[in-house]
Amino acid sequence: MALRQLDHSTASEPQSVPRGKPIIVGLYGIPGSGKSTLLKQLEQEVGHEAFAFYDGSQVIDGAVPGGLKAFQAMGKQDQDHWRQCAISTIVKNCEDSRKVGVVAGHYMLWSEKEAAGEIICTQNDLASYTHILYLETRPEVVIGQRLGDLDRPRESATVNHLRRWQQQEKDQLRQLCREHDILFLPISPHPTRVGEVSTLTKVSLLLRDFQYHSEKYNAEYAKTKLDEVVGASLGRPETVLVLDADKTLAAEDTGTLFWQMVSAKQTLKTLFGGPLRYSYTAFRQATLLYEEIANDWEYEGLCQAVAAKVTLHPELVSLLQKAADVKHVGVIVLTSGLRRVWEMVLKTANLSRNVTVIGGGRLADGIVMTRTVKGALVSRLREHHQMHVWAFGDSPLDLDMLKAADQAIVVVGDEQTRSQSMETELTTAINDGLEARQVLLPSNVSPRLDIIKIPLVKVTEEDFIESVLRRRSPRVIIAGDRTSAKLLMTPTRNADLAGPALRTAHRQIGWYLATEFLADVIGLEKYTIPHVLGHSVSGYRLAHERQTLIIALMRGGEPMAMGVNDAFPSASLAHAKHPDEMVPQNLHRARTVILVDSVINTGKSVVEFVRHIREQYPIPIVVVANVVQDQSILHGQLAQILDNDTKINLVALRLSKTNFTGSGSTDTGNRLFNTTHLD
Repeated sequence: MALRQLDHSTASEPQSVPRGKPIIVGLYGIPGSGKSTLLKQLEQEVGHEAFAFYDGSQVIDGAVPGGLKAFQAMGKQDQDHWRQCAISTIVKNCEDSRKVGVVAGHYMLWSEKEAAGEIICTQNDLASYTHILYLETRPEVVIGQRLGDLDRPRESATVNHLRRWQQQEKDQLRQLCREHDILFLPISPHPTRVGEVSTLTKVSLLLRDFQYHSEKYNAEYAKTKLDEVVGASLGRPETVLVLDADKTLAAEDTGTLFWQMVSAKQTLKTLFGGPLRYSYTAFRQATLLYEEIANDWEYEGLCQAVAAKVTLHPELVSLLQKAADVKHVGVIVLTSGLRRVWEMVLKTANLSRNVTVIGGGRLADGIVMTRTVKGALVSRLREHHQMHVWAFGDSPLDLDMLKAADQAIVVVGDEQTRSQSMETELTTAINDGLEARQVLLPSNVSPRLDIIKIPLVKVTEEDFIESVLRRRSPRVIIAGDRTSAKLLMTPTRNADLAGPALRTAHRQIGWYLATEFLADVIGLEKYTIPHVLGHSVSGYRLAHERQTLIIALMRGGEPMAMGVNDAFPSASLAHAKHPDEMVPQNLHRARTVILVDSVINTGKSVVEFVRHIREQYPIPIVVVANVVQDQSILHGQLAQILDNDTKINLVALRLSKTNFTGSGSTDTGNRLFNTTHLD
């Protein structure tokens, strides 16, 4: 195809190629492996609309004055210069055309007369390629193809030499690709293998995958998959349990079991322990490793064999079985491992109908489950779908989803096999505000950190199970005709009571509503406290109490807000007369906001505060009041918000049919602060 012409006057130094710009796929293999033939076939198969095809030798032939013959007569330094110019030109053409470049090239030249090969892959190549497919044609076939290619006379070579050459190229390219953020996959034609597709079909599918799959696409596709699961499989529950799989649902790591089973040299430990760490590229490379080791038919059989070696933690099986019995609780497994294995494991445990697995393992899955994606999916469940989320995980890969959840449970396994880096990262997360509990599976293992920082919980205890499975509280709670409510409301309706005495009555109402109702709406968490006899016992506090923000709507809401703060002493208390007086930093760190006012008449003021918060923060909001005019929660803006936003609740001592437009001695604020004579 036509290339942009190089400006030889400015080509003395090859230009560096920006990373992440366009997709350039290298098609490598020893001479005679069939790269040029495959390149021509791909042109016919996938076309030129989205792809551009280049034979590296032809690019050099068209770029170098005197062509390929002059290039071959040059010294190594000059040859490297023109090779780098050639790949820079290809990159520039693909940038301008917005096409995926497919380039047939060479990594090494090696005469059998020489002890070692000459590497001709340049730094510009490594800076330009985003993917490299290595055509691993059998040496016996290569010899036949070399002899039959009359247009390219080549030096004769033995099968052993070609095999050694091929192996060195593969090993070196695999390592270089990981060092340079390049995805690498050998393509091994095995036409006699059951379930094998042709090389042309395989590479065509790969190119189409490489064309669209990016870190951004991966995140969006994962969200789409989650939305489908919520809408179809789960039926929009109130509460969702989100669990990691490997070393969380069971003690086993299915990835390790898989690679032990195939006895492969390449393992996930080598990959994730290398320069890519646990990046998006690393997880994509892991998927390509699974594609490399087995075709779809073989992969299915290996997954079945691995699944047979997995034993789920009985404590979690019991919890999931109980969750399956209630319609308002759903269960999702987010696995960074093998989706098919965990589907098979759950099917064996008779849980597959009630538990949905989202994850990857094959290119066809379309997803790699990074820690960022896990966190984003849990956030989407809470913020977009407005569900209450319990997250269970064991490793640093789970910390983003643990942070994003309403309730975070760290699963702690055997000291010899559990994540060694989790201690440090968990400490950092806790210092940054994560409030989590830990469950020991099995129960005789030692806990992580200390049980003050991360309290122990038993998932088989009735209190824990009830807290997971309970219905989320009604959206509007009115104390109403309760005996305690009648006693508390009496002083507030007594016209002879004002000033400090009335403020005390409102403060008592705030404490009562907080302890009696808010604790149910928001939930509790267990923590360790010292007993008077010297030992430690369990105590309870509001869930995420330190990250709860109480806002008193001034001035009438202040006394009740003080009472709420009495019940939740670790929560923050702020004052605001208008929504723009709320401090953004306080809202940013809050997990729950409690808006407190003495009287809600039309609901206009409360709605303004709620909308101001909702513009930036999709956090739960609880509105607390002494008295609410009944029409405000039946019609109008407040009623609409309560109907449409499942993360907003209202708790009040009583309803009234009276329209509160008080002034002077009938205004609650004036009565609270003895200013009736000033109005």
